[in-house]
Amino acid sequence: MLKRIFLGLLLAIVLLVAAVAVKTWTTPSQQLAVAPAPKLDIDLQAAAKRLSTAITFRTVSGLDDPAANAAEFDKLHAFLEQQFPKVHATLKKEVVGNKALLYTWTGTDPQAKPVALMAHQDMVPIAPGTEKAWSVDPFSGEIKDGYIWGRGTLDNKSNLFAQMEAIELLIGSGFKPRQTVYLVMGDDEEVSGLRGALPIAELLKSRNVRLDWVLDEGLLVLDGVLPGLSRPAALIGLAEKGYATFFLSLDTAPGHSSMPPQHSAIGSMSAALARLEANPMPGGIKGVAGQMFGALAPEMSGVNRVMLSNLWLTEPLVRGQLEKSPSSNAMLRTTTALTIVRAGNKDNVLPGRAEAAVNFRILPGDTIASTEAHLRKALGNDDIKIKAYPGNSEPSPVSPTDSTGYRAIQQAVRQSFPDAVVAPGLMTAATDSRHFSIVSDAVFRFSPFRVKGEDLARFHGNNERLAISNYGEMIGFYRQLLSNTNAAPAQ
Repeated sequence: MLKRIFLGLLLAIVLLVAAVAVKTWTTPSQQLAVAPAPKLDIDLQAAAKRLSTAITFRTVSGLDDPAANAAEFDKLHAFLEQQFPKVHATLKKEVVGNKALLYTWTGTDPQAKPVALMAHQDMVPIAPGTEKAWSVDPFSGEIKDGYIWGRGTLDNKSNLFAQMEAIELLIGSGFKPRQTVYLVMGDDEEVSGLRGALPIAELLKSRNVRLDWVLDEGLLVLDGVLPGLSRPAALIGLAEKGYATFFLSLDTAPGHSSMPPQHSAIGSMSAALARLEANPMPGGIKGVAGQMFGALAPEMSGVNRVMLSNLWLTEPLVRGQLEKSPSSNAMLRTTTALTIVRAGNKDNVLPGRAEAAVNFRILPGDTIASTEAHLRKALGNDDIKIKAYPGNSEPSPVSPTDSTGYRAIQQAVRQSFPDAVVAPGLMTAATDSRHFSIVSDAVFRFSPFRVKGEDLARFHGNNERLAISNYGEMIGFYRQLLSNTNAAPAQ
């Protein structure tokens, strides 16, 4: 009997190993086989100088005062007209709202659905007190060591200017797009996009414009960031997480610190927040995350390829590892972030009110309502009042990978970054593109930046910079993407 059990277990193990091996080595690559794009014919140093100058315009968007830096936006607009004469002679330009820009490049085929490229003019300010942590003046646009330095080089003037450079080149070569191309340049992306991108989307909708696809800033070309992958990974965002902030308040009787009650406002609120943080929303390798790992698995090596190719068996182990890193954990679940706690104003007075704010980034599949229900249950204190932030937004729809837009972007990435592996991904931050689901079912988020792990902190951080060589790749990417609009994308 024991011998039969042992032989049965051995056979089961052999079959399991065989199934894992077959699944690992027979999962096909999803990468397009295309020839690299032709060499970019441009004075790259001159292009870098144009971007450098744009960095000197302090187009910082204001939440409460839209006109605070209006003059800086006017300088940027005038500079664009001066530096890109062919674009402004060929495309129709409209100013929408305060300082948002909409350009229309009319296509040769009126029956072809139009497309849109997005970028934003505004940028975040420099955190007070951090100026000395920069190697250069953050608004100097200084060029040194092969980089363009300054706020906006990564987020997001480089995308905007790379698009302009590409179109100026294409017009100069006699190119005319088959599909009408819209350029959408918001002026308040960093503070919601409600005054720029949203009015432009609503304007296009009022004109009965339905876009074939939209491409906005987003995920990156990650070099050396993903373990087990020897090549860079270019991730194309299919969706972005929703945004939900809830303000919490707990009222109790104030009093003297010499006679504290058993449960104070601060203690009760703190205990509730600790329960919330200890009980995150459930997650898993599913949806967009599942698609991403499915595309990356055949390109991996060693044990990483085995693990990712057999998630039917290894998912608990892989998920456990991913949950240890904040960045990869954010792809798996709706995240919980305690961002504000406020109570008391004197050391010997028991405050009568404790307040807090909690920010959730909502995974597609979850909703604001389901997130609030989780919040109420996890807090475990019915005395805590909950108020939702009016600017909360649901997760975006998930754009399809079997669409012409995804294939066109994938093709342009493979042509412009031939060493990179292309995979779908999830944008964990918010972009202007979330407003464009009203005019397109295929909204993608990708920025053609090559970045290493240490570069990620430069976004909204200190020493923001862009390699001039990478800027050339960016211009080449947009040129190639627009050139591909005249032909069906590779299959």
